[in-house]
Amino acid sequence: MPAWIDGKLMFFADSPPRRLLELFAVKWSTMVLHALYHWPHHRARTGELERSLQGISKKMLVQTLRELEQRGLVSRQVYEVVPPKVEYALTPLGKTFAEPVEQMYQWGLENQAALDEMENHFRAMRQTE
Repeated sequence: MPAWIDGKLMFFADSPPRRLLELFAVKWSTMVLHALYHWPHHRARTGELERSLQGISKKMLVQTLRELEQRGLVSRQVYEVVPPKVEYALTPLGKTFAEPVEQMYQWGLENQAALDEMENHFRAMRQTE
């Protein structure tokens, strides 16, 4: 838990905010959860996800899905058919995590001007360096 020490808020390595931040550290984690959250029946094949997430490589998608599965946020179902078929879906825990991610993404949709301002400020600061 965060703690106050000498009037300062400290976030220890095992604090919930730091543990949550680990999920955001992997660039594509929230986007994969977001895609699965909006997918019909919340189930998708690897190729479908790859096509819906412009810019992600198949290798990165597989790594991200594997990590999300290891954390219990995504389930993987393999069908014994030819050609092989694998589907990914949000687990109940994954749906719980995806809901606040959705709120954050909704904020982005509703505040595009703020995002543009932030990007413009960032670019201007980099040019002065």
